[in-house]
Amino acid sequence: MDMNKNRNFKVAACIAHLLAAMPLMAQSSQNSADKVWQYEDVFNIEYAASPEVHPDGYKVIYERRSMDIMSDSVRSNLWQLDLKNKTHSPLLSDSKQYRSARYSPDGRRVAYLTNAEGDNQLYVRWLESGNTARITNVTQGVRNISWSPDGKWIAFTMFKPKAHSGIFKEMPKKPKGAEWAGEATYIDTMLYRRDGGGFIKHGYEHIYIVPSEGGTPRQLTSGDFHHSSHIAWSDDGKSIYFSADRHQDWQNRPRESDIYRLDVKAGDVIQVTNEVGPEYSPKINHQRSKIAYLGFKDKKRSSQNYDIYMIGLDGKDAINLTESLDRPISAHQWDKKGRGLYFSYDDHGQQYVGHVTLKGKVTEKIAALGGQSLGRPYTSGDFSVVGNGRLVVTAANSERPADLALVDKRRSITPLTELNEDFLGHKKSAKVHALTVKSSVDGRDIEAWYALPPNFDGSKKYPLILEIHGGPHTAYGPNFSTEVQLMAAKGYVVVWSNPRGSTSYGEEFANLIHHDYPSKDYNDLMDVVDGMVAKKFIDKDNLFVTGGSGGGVLTAWIIGNTDRFKAAVVAKPVINWISFVLTADAYNYYAKYWMPGMPWEKTEHLWKRSPLSLVGNVKTPTMLLTGELDYRTPMSETEQYYQALQLRNIDTAMVRIPKAGHGIAAKPSNLVQKVGNILAWFERYKEQN
Repeated sequence: MDMNKNRNFKVAACIAHLLAAMPLMAQSSQNSADKVWQYEDVFNIEYAASPEVHPDGYKVIYERRSMDIMSDSVRSNLWQLDLKNKTHSPLLSDSKQYRSARYSPDGRRVAYLTNAEGDNQLYVRWLESGNTARITNVTQGVRNISWSPDGKWIAFTMFKPKAHSGIFKEMPKKPKGAEWAGEATYIDTMLYRRDGGGFIKHGYEHIYIVPSEGGTPRQLTSGDFHHSSHIAWSDDGKSIYFSADRHQDWQNRPRESDIYRLDVKAGDVIQVTNEVGPEYSPKINHQRSKIAYLGFKDKKRSSQNYDIYMIGLDGKDAINLTESLDRPISAHQWDKKGRGLYFSYDDHGQQYVGHVTLKGKVTEKIAALGGQSLGRPYTSGDFSVVGNGRLVVTAANSERPADLALVDKRRSITPLTELNEDFLGHKKSAKVHALTVKSSVDGRDIEAWYALPPNFDGSKKYPLILEIHGGPHTAYGPNFSTEVQLMAAKGYVVVWSNPRGSTSYGEEFANLIHHDYPSKDYNDLMDVVDGMVAKKFIDKDNLFVTGGSGGGVLTAWIIGNTDRFKAAVVAKPVINWISFVLTADAYNYYAKYWMPGMPWEKTEHLWKRSPLSLVGNVKTPTMLLTGELDYRTPMSETEQYYQALQLRNIDTAMVRIPKAGHGIAAKPSNLVQKVGNILAWFERYKEQN
């Protein structure tokens, strides 16, 4: 037999075999890919929020939030749980938005807000019959709904426009059919635009009441002040307590607010508290005629922890119940017997529920919360008091968004929902591990966490992404993050940390960067990178860095100080503190709390800490990424840095996210575009092993 013919026959047979196997191989490859996070999975996410416990303690309504791929938004529907038989069923669930469910005092009705027939109208549903009634027919959105104790009234807040015309009154009359540019916008207020909302309409938020069976809303507050507050009724229903800043110079007092009492019948307003700093979110203990509220004594520090204060209904005998807990408190609820309060707070990168008695005895870490920060691994969570030492919480899990769970008085946890098992149950998610390093600055412990790619192989080398949180006074932790999961699924190890300036470690740690940011937090971050590079599975020649907002500031600061990263993505940054404070939406706050003086007085101080001052050192390929509607860290900051890098011939790109403010992840498609562009930039510069 001819050997060449035999060889040709074998080759042909082999090729035929491979061709026949290709569909199976492609299917196997596709199945393998489907087992890890994909970009389209962003639209499959669901999570639980805002649990509301029935007065009998056996039922819960909550907001079941999901990603609407058609409207590119987060949809909120109302679902209910029976804690006795663990049944789970929809209450109001369709393509509309339903939120802010509040049980009536007798538990027979539930009030809620929906856009089904207008912007945030108030409805009431009779639970036994399933009948619903539209309670308001207003032109502005309703917020902060609260039942009166007898169930006859519902209080709420609503924006009331106020006529505001310019000073020019002699504009010629426009001829019929003429097409002119339109009327000029006249602005004379300190606060005139808001991130996520655009230019602010002229007017004020006021408190209203309306009969719970429908009728005409009656405005209770007046004056050129905002009353956008949690509303607490007195036991007899004759008074309403709320928080506001009713000082004439309120626009120039960004952290001031007081508790007020409003006479429902007469409309008289009496000031209850008058401390320096904020007092807000009053909650009434009817058994003991006490008010609990959140506040702090304002010291003009950039990071200040809220405490729980308790006073009498007359505003006397104020005491700080949580003075012994040096941690930021974010929410509070009275327990069912009125003997103390449950509250949520951050500690070492995790949000927890704690309890404090009327004498200030604090019980910490009753339950861990999480799962509501979908983009990055920030602390988050909701809880609601059931009674008899039980709570409903959004449970913490580094691999899942928020589910509801029941916590009993022994701190045992019973899962109540599994909202994402349908698409995550068969996938491999990134595993999260803890890391602690010593700061090279002063030996302090710096906590960090890292995620390993699915199918991790310890014998291989992996590229590393340093992901930096914003704020800077916020906290990351071992929390769920879509961005981290997507990065890890693409084969990267991702590390995130809480350098000095982060919250959840006490005010002293957070204020180590007061008027000195960025600074030594840079060293803390490099110590974390060194801690990761020391691990045998990290490819030290493939290091990448990114961060958003305060993390964008630090990313730009890093590449101005070191060339160790192959590429960087600077997201929604501050590049120049002088221009930032004069263009950001909350400039009245930043100028007073983040800076030692006005920018024209402290130019040298601010320039020294501006990443733009180091742009001459940058050699790292850098992408800039910001929402086009961002008023918190305006696009002008991004453009300054982009143009400076272009003038220096540094490899750079600018990505402008459409219809996005500072919170890019508000639209699911924008979350995909954000992380997708980051990873595409890193892939361009990654060295192949």
